[in-house]
Formats: sequence, structure tokens, C-alpha cells
Amino acid sequence: MSERDPVFQYFPLEDIYEEIRQVYLDYPHPWVVGYSGGKDSTAALQLVWYALAELSVEQRQKPVYVISSDTLVETPVIVNHVDEALRLIGERAKDSKMPFEVEKLTPTLDDTFWVNLIGRGYPAPNSLFRWCTERLKINASNRFILDRVSKHGEVILVLGMRSGESVARDQVINKHHLGGHMLSRHGQLPGAWVYMPIEHFSVDDVWNYLLQVPSPWGSDNRRLRALYQSANDSECPMVVDDTTPPCGNSRFGCWVCTVVEQDTSMEAMIDSGKEWMIPLLDFRDWLASTQDPSVKPMQREYKGRNGRVRITDRGLLWRTYTLEFSKEMLKRLLGTQAEVQESDPDFGLVSERELREIRRLWLTERQDWDDALPQIVKEVTGQIIDWEVNDVSRPGQLEFDLLTRVTQKHDVPVRLPQKLLDAEWQYYGMRRRGLIHKTIEQIVSEDWRSLEDVQTEVKERRKQRAVLAAENK
Repeated sequence: MSERDPVFQYFPLEDIYEEIRQVYLDYPHPWVVGYSGGKDSTAALQLVWYALAELSVEQRQKPVYVISSDTLVETPVIVNHVDEALRLIGERAKDSKMPFEVEKLTPTLDDTFWVNLIGRGYPAPNSLFRWCTERLKINASNRFILDRVSKHGEVILVLGMRSGESVARDQVINKHHLGGHMLSRHGQLPGAWVYMPIEHFSVDDVWNYLLQVPSPWGSDNRRLRALYQSANDSECPMVVDDTTPPCGNSRFGCWVCTVVEQDTSMEAMIDSGKEWMIPLLDFRDWLASTQDPSVKPMQREYKGRNGRVRITDRGLLWRTYTLEFSKEMLKRLLGTQAEVQESDPDFGLVSERELREIRRLWLTERQDWDDALPQIVKEVTGQIIDWEVNDVSRPGQLEFDLLTRVTQKHDVPVRLPQKLLDAEWQYYGMRRRGLIHKTIEQIVSEDWRSLEDVQTEVKERRKQRAVLAAENK
């Protein structure tokens, strides 16, 4: 037996369909099918559809929710592909009385990529700090799954995931069955069971099935195949926990992904004729360049959002982007959006809701007394938005200049009184102002040393380590 042997040589397609039907009938729980639009999730959903189509209308009463996560920074070509597929799935399910219900999930405003990157100043994600996955994907899918658990008691989560392990594949084929207990408990979601109908499929098995069996909802699987032009291309699976690997090299990942060193997927798309995506690739590469240690001192704060300084064996750990650099990112993003909209006027990269939230964060948390965002939007896009203005006049550039002179005279960091004043504005007019005391305590307890003082400590620590190293020789 070779690991290249097709799975259908040991399990006829009808046997796989029968297993799916049995799981559907044997357990009372509704199903949640994760659909990313890629080959694996498409194959899993297609198998489920054809299997359940053989049941009577009376037998297929349990709902099958088809959920798809839109991070709002998806590769543009894929957005249209997935939206079209979801529309067809919904329409065909209704016409044929199939139990499928389509749900497109998006992150909350507080979790979106631009609100965190530009609004809060989170650094571009990397393999050590992949903050994006939880906020953009896991939170949205988990909210939906747990909501269905609360309504139904338990759910069966159907994932288009493959083991990819030839040893595991050989073991299951040797046994000539699909794994005995076909459901397993989800490790992080209480009340959720996991079922993976294509777990023991190879890549060839997936494509053989998709290209030989037409899509039951009317999509063109050959067009899907055309999206996978390079041999090493993969897809980003439906993410429901933090064990999923990064998918920046995937056609079905985020166009801004900086977890990987190079976005070969977007490069391949551009090479295949989609030159309008060049501005997106340029922005992504520029964003990735901010991870270069040599530029971090010019772009990042030396304190974290919690006001703490971190010094490691390798030196000072640079934290969030500075407000000034966040302004530069916003200008570049809006400029990139304008370039892309020359090809597609309706395609946006950042929404007005996100711009409003970024402005709020800059005003309330990052001491943007100049209220720069409305002016940036006007200068780059020419767009004039009806921005909300507080009834109480907030401090501006004149107040900042005055505060700077006073703090320099008394050798106090200007950000300290700025934060205290912003805290006062934040709680202004509230009936119960008790929380302001905790906020003030947090502000005062921050590390208010200057960068020069922190760098002096870094040098002292290096000297101490050098002395200890010499003594231990």
C-alpha cells in the first residue's frame, strides 16, 4: 500500500456519504460547518451536502449552519469568491429544502485589524505575537458556536481539516474504516464536538473529488482550482482555536499578513495578471519592514500600553507604534485604498466605522490633542465626514504647547499630566466617578523614566552579564 493510494480505493464514495448520514442521524445536535472557500472546506461541505441530499425532507430537520469568517482584510480576490459561493449555497438550500443556513461572521469593531494596528498601535503581527488570529477569527467563530451551544445544548463542528500525516493515513486505511469514534470533544469549546469528514484525504483526493463531482450549489470547482496556481499554495482553514498555523502564504488568508516573511500568494496573483493588487502588496511589504529591529526605535514606544518597560537579555523591548507613526500608517493605508479604488471604486480597505473608532482611541487613550485624524482623511481622500464633536471643549495644540513648557520647567514627563487630564475628560459629567481613582492610580504607577534612563539601565545590565560571563570562564 502506498501513501499515494487514493482514499477512494479503500472507501468508496458512497461509504463516505453513508458515514456522514449516520453521524447526522445518530446524534441530535445541530451541525456547524466551517467554510473558508478553499479546497478543503469546499470538499467537506460538498460531501455533507450530497450525503444529506439522499435523506428525506423529514429526516434532515436538524439545521446545518455554514459559517464563514470574514476578517475584513481578506485577500480581495477571495472576498468575491466566498460571497458568491455563500449566496449560491443559501439560494440552492432554500430551493431544494436542504437544512443549510449561511452565516457570515465578522470581528467586532473593537477587534478589527485597523482599530488595533492603527488605533491602539499594536505592532504588525509576527510568529511570537500573532494577536490578529484571536481577534479576527477565533472570537467571531467562537461567539457563534457558543451561542448555538447555549440554544441547543451541544453542536457538532464539521471542519475541512486533513491530518496530512502519512503514518496516520496508513494506519486508518489499514484498518479499513474511518476511525471508529468519529466525533471528538473540542479541546477549548465546551459543548462542541468535532467531526472531520476529509481527515484522511490527501491533496490529490480532495482535487480528484472536486473536479469529478460537480458542486451541488452551482459553483465552478475548476475556477476554484485556478486559484491554486502554485504547487505550494495552501488554504487558511476555518479557525476556532489558537492551534491553527499562520496562513499568510495562502490565497485564502489576509492580504496584510506579516506573520510570514513573503506573501508568495499575492505575488503569484499579480504575476497572473492582477496588477491592481500591487499597491496592496507594497503596503503589506512596507508594514512587514516595521519588524526590522533597526527601525523600531524610530517607530515604537519604549513602554507598553500598560505603561511598563521590558528589558530582556537582548536589550530593550520596543512596544507599540508611536502615535506619530500610527498617523503615517493611516496616511499610507488611505493612499493605498485610493489607488485600489481606481480599478474598483466600491472596494474599501478601512471603513468609516473603523476610522471613527481609531479617532476615539487616539483622543481618549493616546493623547492626540491635535485631533489629527479628520484632517488626515480630508488631505488624503478629499472626504469630509461629519465627525462627532464633544460638547465640552477638549485641550488642543495651544494647551499642549503650554503644558510642554510647564513640564520641562519642573522636569515632569509631558505625557503624565496629559494622561491625567484625559482621564478627567473621560469621566467628565458622570454621576459616579469612583472609577477615576483607579484610573489615576494606574497612570501614576506607570514607569515614567525617560528613554535615556531606561537605556542606561540596559547598558548596566549588559555590563553585569559580561562580568558574570567572565567570572564563570
